[in-house]
Amino acid sequence: MSRAFVFPGQGSQEVGMGRELADAFAAARLVFEEVDDALEQKLSKIMFDGPGEELTLTENAQPALMAVSTAVVRVLEAEGNVTVSDAAAFVAGHSLGEYSALAAAGALALADTARLLKTRGQAMQAAVPVGQGAMAAILGLELAAVEEVAVAAAEDQVCDVANDNSEGQIVVSGDTTAVERAVEIAKDKGAKRGILLPVSAPFHCQLMDPAADIMTHALASAEIVPPKPPVVTNVTAQPVSDPDDIRSMLIEQITQTVRWRESVLTMRDLGVEEICEIGAGKVLGGLARRIDRDLGAQSVATPADVETFLASL
Repeated sequence: MSRAFVFPGQGSQEVGMGRELADAFAAARLVFEEVDDALEQKLSKIMFDGPGEELTLTENAQPALMAVSTAVVRVLEAEGNVTVSDAAAFVAGHSLGEYSALAAAGALALADTARLLKTRGQAMQAAVPVGQGAMAAILGLELAAVEEVAVAAAEDQVCDVANDNSEGQIVVSGDTTAVERAVEIAKDKGAKRGILLPVSAPFHCQLMDPAADIMTHALASAEIVPPKPPVVTNVTAQPVSDPDDIRSMLIEQITQTVRWRESVLTMRDLGVEEICEIGAGKVLGGLARRIDRDLGAQSVATPADVETFLASL
């Protein structure tokens, strides 16, 4: 069976994630220790014990989610001799998950990935003062309709399509008042719901330009090698292996739409039959089934999940 390994984005974090892996497997403990050392903070303690508001901080949530995903990958290697390059035809990640995907596919070193995500989280949080930006999920409208909503809502402000997650689940991002206008316009156009999201900054829109500038500098010195297997990027929804292209895509994705629906369809069209969500939460597996109900989906986050996955091979 052809599989893709996919890696979750921000919002999938919860206090306690990774603890069972650390308790059960030395390979997972080594990952958490390496990330702690790279960041010079006890991120693993925040992950395991909280408090929740500290874990939810963008600069902590991003490397923490990557650490859990990488721990799962290392455990699969140690316990089942399963390498990402052999088990998956493609990797992909939702927003910050693209960094997890690149680390899993050997394109980025773990310590470098942790530091890049810490920088990315800080830069994205600092780009817009708290309260001046917002994001909202628009449910029940197609992408083209939400694009029209965003244009109409922007007026002299910013309102962009941030995430195309699945058919009828699209997120807009921008100035708070513009996003609030988008929710009302979407309802008038027939949206089932428009929900303001509990986020600390308006990700994946033009307001993130300052963060893109910071990441341009941070990524310039990062060593990136061709991933094995290729990564299907958020920006193009196509497989990419060239390190220079990957570097450009990681910068662009900060302000561009996460084309997740198209990414899943691309992998399906290239022969993928099962989406394996590696790390915290089950959001991406659920989206995969909404995008194409014939796609298999499973989540690998706990020791029990590891056992089930290895048995399925």
